[in-house]
Amino acid sequence: MTPRAESLGNGFRARATPFARGRRLRSTPALRRLTAQTRLSPADLVLPVFVKQGIDEPVPIRSMPGVVQHTTDSLRKAAHEAAEAGIGGLILFGIPSEKDAVGSQADAADGIVNVALQQLSADLGDELVLMADLCLCEYTDHGHCGLVTPARGGVRGQGGELVVDNDPTLDRYAAVAIAQAQAGAHVIAPSGMMDGQVAAIRRALDGAGHTETPILAYAAKYASGFYGPFREAAEGAPRFGDRSTYQMDPPNADEALREVAQDLAEGADAVMVKPALPYLDIVSRVADAVDVPVSAYQVSGEYAMLEAAAANGWVDRQRAVLETLTAIRRAGAGTVLTYWAVEAAHWLR
Repeated sequence: MTPRAESLGNGFRARATPFARGRRLRSTPALRRLTAQTRLSPADLVLPVFVKQGIDEPVPIRSMPGVVQHTTDSLRKAAHEAAEAGIGGLILFGIPSEKDAVGSQADAADGIVNVALQQLSADLGDELVLMADLCLCEYTDHGHCGLVTPARGGVRGQGGELVVDNDPTLDRYAAVAIAQAQAGAHVIAPSGMMDGQVAAIRRALDGAGHTETPILAYAAKYASGFYGPFREAAEGAPRFGDRSTYQMDPPNADEALREVAQDLAEGADAVMVKPALPYLDIVSRVADAVDVPVSAYQVSGEYAMLEAAAANGWVDRQRAVLETLTAIRRAGAGTVLTYWAVEAAHWLR
């Protein structure tokens, strides 16, 4: 429809109604930066790192090009590089040399994550936020996130009628949280999706004098098909069944808000949605519903897919990475956990 015009003489015709041109604010990179609604900065990013016991040099992860299982020495070097890049923090995942049914190494004083936390805390102080993922899947010989017992009371089991037993697992989580806080973790991030885990961890931390240690709850963690490369990296694939009985079912959105509300009622200081890109609607709904910091985890499968596409020349790698990170921020996540954190920080700076 042509806007109404008036004749002003000399053949000039002025438009009586404004003609909107969105392109006016897109014409130069400087204008686009000035008018951008969503900002992405290095401080918004957290780098997930894997540290493995009993290795002498970093081990590349085949399904995650550019990501490695670190030694404690290589992790310290990577942490310094992360601090220099200006990212917000690290989140640690550990692979012990020995595993057992209860994940004993998760809270052992000489457990790999606890040793790494002590070293990084001494090296960096408060220069980076050190987050400790709290789960048992990397530490148990069965690969599940909690203690496994025979099914009972009408509960359907998996793998020879075994089931992940929620309530006894909470005692293990409490012990691990105390060990991680004592080792130097600034933030405890429980990811096991056990009912009541935040309350158990909060009680344990407070009882041990760690009242100022915050909890970042993996509040809406879905039983996703995008975790495959992580299972190689963390060596924590379940030996039987899967995690669908305790992680969230992908079709459900309202349930995510209930899980978030429950974790906040139990004492969580911040919440996370995982994965990120396939669940941007959940990120947005959670961000709209709460008044605490919201994080999203750009998981291993998201990373691997984009790296594979870039390696084949199908996408511009840098552009696609930054676009995905911006999309997660635009959906409402204040912090993004991503394996590209340090590299993206250099691009942004």
